[in-house]
Amino acid sequence: MEVLPLGPGFAAEIRGVSMSEVATRDDAYRAVRAAFEEHSVLVFRDQPVSDDLQVAYSRRFGPLEIAKAASRGEGTPFSILTNVEADGSLVPQGHKEELRARANQLWHTDSCFKIPPALASVLSGRTVAATGGETEFTSMRLAWERLPADLRRRLDNAYAWHDYAHSRGKIATHLASERERSTMPAVCWRMRWRNPVNGRDALYIASHTCRIEGMDTTEALQLIDELTALATRPEHVYQHRWRNGDVVMWDNRATLHRGRPWPLNEPRYMIRTTISATDADGLASMWPQRNAA
Repeated sequence: MEVLPLGPGFAAEIRGVSMSEVATRDDAYRAVRAAFEEHSVLVFRDQPVSDDLQVAYSRRFGPLEIAKAASRGEGTPFSILTNVEADGSLVPQGHKEELRARANQLWHTDSCFKIPPALASVLSGRTVAATGGETEFTSMRLAWERLPADLRRRLDNAYAWHDYAHSRGKIATHLASERERSTMPAVCWRMRWRNPVNGRDALYIASHTCRIEGMDTTEALQLIDELTALATRPEHVYQHRWRNGDVVMWDNRATLHRGRPWPLNEPRYMIRTTISATDADGLASMWPQRNAA
């Protein structure tokens, strides 16, 4: 297996091992899992990806999340990210799926508003836009390391609340439906996530982060914005330009990502599987008792 670095201190392309081999061979899984823990973002090119293969690959890393209420793919392991309707037409500007795509263009980590949150996401490009539609990533491990020592100490045992409706409200007040709000109330997680394999810490925030325990809300949101801006400076970002057959996997404990716009007259069809975090992934230390209330 070859591991080719791609980004500024993180992200790598995997060559010489296919997704199907990871799904069926223990040695291939162990090698790719080690690369995942080290590089946080993994890129596979030219994969003959199918729904069954994507599920089989993803399940090697842990239990699969079921797509959330009111989403395309609800009740299945698949989150379907597309601007294509069932009849083949493209959604217009202002359509809920177009607004959701805009919300996904905010820097975020997947499922931090859920219990449990996500360990990893696996995204396959089934129909790739000819222009635009890139996915950008930044390392929140490196962001943590770049913080001043006094700020790291301040955040070391801090807890923040994450709310799906908060991020959607940045795009449109009605974007999060009442059903989504009622089934996904805000949850609280520690702001530092330590990787149990290598001991490296990562800053755990997202566009969904709505407040910090013990801080004034305005002050907390300003700090979240400042931390996000520091983490996502252009020199810290890896931009993935999609090709047909690409599959990208990322560590939601240790990265932020965002989609980029593409022309409304170009179809795009992506499928994501999401792997839930477990105590083996360092989740136990993230969990305050207030989540059980």
